[in-house]
Amino acid sequence: MISGSALINKEPPILKVTKTVGLISDTHIPKRALCLPKKVLETFEKVDYIIHAGDIVELSVIDELEQIAPVLAVQGNMDGLEVTNILPKCNMLKVFDWKIGVMHDPDIFCGFDKMKEIANQNGFDIFVYGHTHAADIKWEGKTLFINPGSPTVPASVLGQPSVGLLKLTEKTVIPQIINL
Repeated sequence: MISGSALINKEPPILKVTKTVGLISDTHIPKRALCLPKKVLETFEKVDYIIHAGDIVELSVIDELEQIAPVLAVQGNMDGLEVTNILPKCNMLKVFDWKIGVMHDPDIFCGFDKMKEIANQNGFDIFVYGHTHAADIKWEGKTLFINPGSPTVPASVLGQPSVGLLKLTEKTVIPQIINL
């Protein structure tokens, strides 16, 4: 029994809420790799969402990733009709107030201006892209552009397989490339 003089703190504890988004692209399964590397599954083990930036090739990759977390995906230039009939070219996920856009090939080889234009037109705070198989993080003003690379087919023989992570709070974005 609690006496009348005891005080009980009725305010909820202050919790710092963080969401983690796993980023992956250019898996090319089964044409260039038989399956997702185990390190991908381990890296994404505790993510809240996964974004796949295209060149999936077989939808079974999405099914496997969805065993970990909800997946947002787009089609890539190497995807067949099974994938392109289901997935859009451009997609978007909102986490807190961050608007995360994703597209496989935003004409990256034509210059960075096209990517900036797409991000600005759609109000993206973060723009995830693939196609080059080369991991990259670039800030342009307040907009983050990130390519997670490829976990199965690095850009060159010297390149490393990679994925990306975004750690998000209401006020911060921390991008990270994870070499596998």
